[in-house]
Amino acid sequence: EQLLIGDFCHANDIKFICANTNGGFGTLFCDFGEDFKVTDTNGESVLSVMVSAVTKDGDGIVTCLDEKRHGFEDGDYVTFHEIGGMVELNECTPRKIEIKGPYTFSIGDTSDLSDYTSGGIVTQVKVPVSVNFKSMRDALKDPEVLPTDFAKFEQPYQHHICYLALSEFQKTAGRMPKPYNADDNATFVNLCKQVTETFGLGLEVNAKLCEEFANGCSGQLVGVQAFIGGSTAQEVMKACSGKFMPTKQWLYFDCAEVIPQGLKEADCEVTESRYDGQILCLGQEMNAKIADQKWFVVGAGAIGCELLKNFAMMGVGHNKGMLTVTDMDTIERSNLNRQFLFRSWDVTKMKSDTACNAVKEMNPTINVTSHQNRVGPETEKIYTDDFFADLNGVANALDNVDARSYMDRRCVYYKLPLLESGTLGTKGNVQVVLPHITESYSSSQDPPEKTIPMCTLKNFPNAIEHTIQWARDQFEGLFTKTAENCHKFITEPKFLEKQKSGGALMAILEGLRKDLGVDRPADFTDCIRWARLLFEENFHNTIAQLLYNFPPEQKTSSGAPFWSGPKRCPAPLNFDPNNVEHLDFIVAAANLRAFNFSIPVNRNRDFIKGHVSKIAVQPFKPRSGVKIAVTEAEAENMNNDEENDSDKTKVILEELNAKMDQLRTLNIQVADFEKDDDSNFHMDFITACSNARAASYRIAPANKHKTKLIAGKIIPAIATTTAVVAGLVSIEMYKMIQGLTDVEKYKNAFLNLALPFFAFSEPILAPKNKYYDVEWTLWDRFDIKGDITLQELLDIFENEHKLEISMLSQGVCMLYAFFMPADKRKERLGKKISELVELITKKKLPSHKRALVLEICCNDSEGEDVDTPYINYSLP
Repeated sequence: EQLLIGDFCHANDIKFICANTNGGFGTLFCDFGEDFKVTDTNGESVLSVMVSAVTKDGDGIVTCLDEKRHGFEDGDYVTFHEIGGMVELNECTPRKIEIKGPYTFSIGDTSDLSDYTSGGIVTQVKVPVSVNFKSMRDALKDPEVLPTDFAKFEQPYQHHICYLALSEFQKTAGRMPKPYNADDNATFVNLCKQVTETFGLGLEVNAKLCEEFANGCSGQLVGVQAFIGGSTAQEVMKACSGKFMPTKQWLYFDCAEVIPQGLKEADCEVTESRYDGQILCLGQEMNAKIADQKWFVVGAGAIGCELLKNFAMMGVGHNKGMLTVTDMDTIERSNLNRQFLFRSWDVTKMKSDTACNAVKEMNPTINVTSHQNRVGPETEKIYTDDFFADLNGVANALDNVDARSYMDRRCVYYKLPLLESGTLGTKGNVQVVLPHITESYSSSQDPPEKTIPMCTLKNFPNAIEHTIQWARDQFEGLFTKTAENCHKFITEPKFLEKQKSGGALMAILEGLRKDLGVDRPADFTDCIRWARLLFEENFHNTIAQLLYNFPPEQKTSSGAPFWSGPKRCPAPLNFDPNNVEHLDFIVAAANLRAFNFSIPVNRNRDFIKGHVSKIAVQPFKPRSGVKIAVTEAEAENMNNDEENDSDKTKVILEELNAKMDQLRTLNIQVADFEKDDDSNFHMDFITACSNARAASYRIAPANKHKTKLIAGKIIPAIATTTAVVAGLVSIEMYKMIQGLTDVEKYKNAFLNLALPFFAFSEPILAPKNKYYDVEWTLWDRFDIKGDITLQELLDIFENEHKLEISMLSQGVCMLYAFFMPADKRKERLGKKISELVELITKKKLPSHKRALVLEICCNDSEGEDVDTPYINYSLP
């Protein structure tokens, strides 16, 4: 039937996708016709880099500014904008490039073009690619296979044979092979040999792999179904849109490692239960183990929902076990496109409660408990030693590094397995953390996030990302921080005492004087006037002052144009009420100002336009002596130059205190940034503010959607990647439940469904450290039981480990150090550790605290510093 449908689809140019899952094995086939156009082969954002030079030659070489690598690849196509001199390149037909170095590439013949003089931007162009597919009938004989696991390079072709043999077996026997049945195994291996000859595959049949397939193909495993299902869904999207490179043409996946060793036919007899598919693959004993598992799922968002659905279908904890889920967030409408346990009527409900209710409907026998707690030190009285001692493992489904790192430390401390995963658009990863065996999540770190230099943000933006970040900072300063300062000044008598003296305090006072004094609005028209003056200051006066300091013809000390390279010469904007974007800024800024001062908002654009047109603005005259930072170092220095005028401070305070009675009648509201509320003017302001600055610097504007992605730091997420990643996590959970200790059986995963690309690797072993002849890893520690004195602790290390403790700390508190004054050291030596901690922290130890983590610095017998594990100090 698949062949008949495949032939029909291929002949009629209909996209054809075929997917199968059989126990621990799965396959996916794609045929999108003989001339399928792919508009975007990798899903990456288009690259754009500034140009510093272009040679006039038979093979013109483009040199980019050396502030960052161009990131292009051989065969990419590019076009140009704003090139000075060699203007023929501007908006040219895309040119194919050849990489010459990290900052250079060639673009072909430029000998007949004008001479290059200055500037310009080179932008990648995504050129459609034609992909040719064979029909399924032809592809069966000459398979083109996408590798998924390079450690199993032979298996995909053997599995190709196995699936052909499986089809023949079902035709003749009318059923699937029985697991671990000797007769069925022999028949299946013979069929594998026959189909290899019939289809002329020219491959040698691996009887062991074929028997493995026959034994494990009768049932169904949730993880495999999620992996193949998510991958198939992504291929459907590719077929519909032409976006991303399709699978060409066969994908074979297996997780044979999960099948327990030594199973017999009787072990896999079905019991007429919902778990029969799992029993056929893993056996009854393993199915019973799964039912008694206790796992902590941290997060009930995109990945969390998929994990809970998978675990419920697997039956995790449905007997004596338990799934505990925590998530402090509520459901938002934007969650519904990828968090499939939620529906539109669940918006505003707690994620954890809703997710648990949904999986209970899927599997009423599942034991699941929902919490609404953030994981962190503040909830250790809830997630206590007893809580973690009762767990079999932890599955993270978090969206931030801090929480991931915290749970990683908890798992290392309690020696629990951890399944860590994440997605970013079409990219995903899974990490397996095994006690005493592998490194932990925190053992490696991603490179730090790139930040925009301060001077670039303030004075020299050259990309829309710069103007959006600047607008986001404007929002924070104008409507969040300023309003917060006003509110606290009015309601907290000691607010100013908590502030640092100097420039920071003076800036707060100047802001309070303006916002609670001359600029305080009485009605909405005052808010309009304030917004109009803000526009003038930001987009005309500041730019005019910048050009006064650095005129367009300015030269650097070396004689080069100042306004070149990343420095784009701006132009002041003249406010025009008929300009839609200018009016957008006034509407948003005026309404946010009104919100801060509890003045009713006004959405009538005609009213606002009519009023703002009548506002007279004083002409601006640039001033001499104004400092403007050109470099990051200058920006830092100017930021650190603190003005401290005690007389001025006193005057402002007297002014404000004189009208405190009047100020206490104000109701100041703080505008905390919320990107998903279209009625609150937050994104309207940031979009209008960013685009006005972009217009001044001749940068292409961004629409509200793109601005929201950048300003809101939205991480792209799609359901397909989430399903694939959750499937892989579920597969690794099977291995953990079995108690496998061979690291070669486990798989860390890295994938990109857009390419498509899959890479599986063994988890990295925990690095070994050593003192004397003692080897240790991050999983080791010194266990000390009973409340002893500091002196006794030092003696234990001296006598039992031949180590001299030179420093001892608990959290941020230093309990002991060799350099302490002798009298203080002597006083502390006789105190018990728990008493010492309470003395120094000035806090009683919480009742739930069963142990203290003590960090130590040690010297060996020769006085050399040595690295050692920490101390786990059990309290009585």
